[in-house]
Amino acid sequence: MQKRKRWMILISCKTLHIHYYVSMELKDLRIAIVCDWLTNFAGAERVILKLHKMFPNAPIYTSIYNKEKMPGFENAVIRTSFLQKFPFAKTKHQWFLPFYPLAFEQMDLGKYDIVISSCHSASKGIITKPETLHVSYCHSPMRYAWDGSHEYLRTYRFPWPVNNFVPKVIHKIRMWDRVAADRVDKFVTNSKYVKKRIKKYYRRDSEVIYPMIDINEFSISGEKKDYYLAVGRFTPYKRFDLIVDAFNELPYKLKIIGSGKQEKELKARAKNNIEFLGHVSEKELKETYSNAKALIFPQIEDFGITPLESMASGRPVIAYKAGGALETVKNNETGLFFNHQDIPTLKAAIEKFEKIRWNSKKIREHAKKFDSKIFEQKIEKFLLESYKDWMKKTA
Repeated sequence: MQKRKRWMILISCKTLHIHYYVSMELKDLRIAIVCDWLTNFAGAERVILKLHKMFPNAPIYTSIYNKEKMPGFENAVIRTSFLQKFPFAKTKHQWFLPFYPLAFEQMDLGKYDIVISSCHSASKGIITKPETLHVSYCHSPMRYAWDGSHEYLRTYRFPWPVNNFVPKVIHKIRMWDRVAADRVDKFVTNSKYVKKRIKKYYRRDSEVIYPMIDINEFSISGEKKDYYLAVGRFTPYKRFDLIVDAFNELPYKLKIIGSGKQEKELKARAKNNIEFLGHVSEKELKETYSNAKALIFPQIEDFGITPLESMASGRPVIAYKAGGALETVKNNETGLFFNHQDIPTLKAAIEKFEKIRWNSKKIREHAKKFDSKIFEQKIEKFLLESYKDWMKKTA
């Protein structure tokens, strides 16, 4: 009789445990968000902002926060590292690369059920308890430690006393980054392109969930299109130099939105058919998208949000045939690809573009596949299913 009671209790407990798995919702769990830094608003920060809106009660842990540059985070609970107090940290976060591993390893995340790290640098290196599920939305393996290390050394000008030590520091960071990747329980990534890089450098599988746009914030315009458009930071890999040089040899108008370290150089070499608009409001940005002939996108990106914004506005994209653009642009339907990052090839693509009639409604319909609601549904499903599996493994 005693033995039968024990079995009944055991079966009852197991049944309750299984029922808990089935009825569990994300709102019942303690969630934290971790990101590398919040110092300028770009593609990765859009994903962090979306995660914040999905989980408004989840605190955000980060190394450095510059609230003047980060619209949308006014009501977020943000917890920063010791780097927040360093001089120039808010504007020169690249200088503090050697300190990022320590900054994230010092963060106490012991009270959370799920920790989501939005990472392209060091935030995946957080240390969590065995009971905590750590999901990393990896925008890219740390570029300056891996395949982008040589370009990083060429691009960023460090103070001369430390310049000779930077390669040695990157070597150490590369070893730490590889170890840090093993601390992640589940990887999610933004494209098949990055999925391959995660497999290459971290030897890990990952789930692709594309970043998003709010499709209803963009619209098709009936205005006459008389200019091409380029949008982004003026940094070497974005290849604004290629765009400017090509349009210097073309009769078409070009508008450029953005700023950055190459701004003076680009303005000095640009002819009168090229107009620099600098930073613009969100309203003006969307109007400029919808009234452009096409977006010029000549760089290799891990994913790339600007092509989606252009297509959501019914405007096609002329893109270099590499990286994330291969997963968002449909050749001859929502845009054109060109095969080489050189002036003749880009000019030929633009001339070809001029001869094609584009269907704005069809282009926008394609962009709907990347709407934020789809992103939310996929992230929620992935987190909940992953946590249920995690609970079973750690029970």
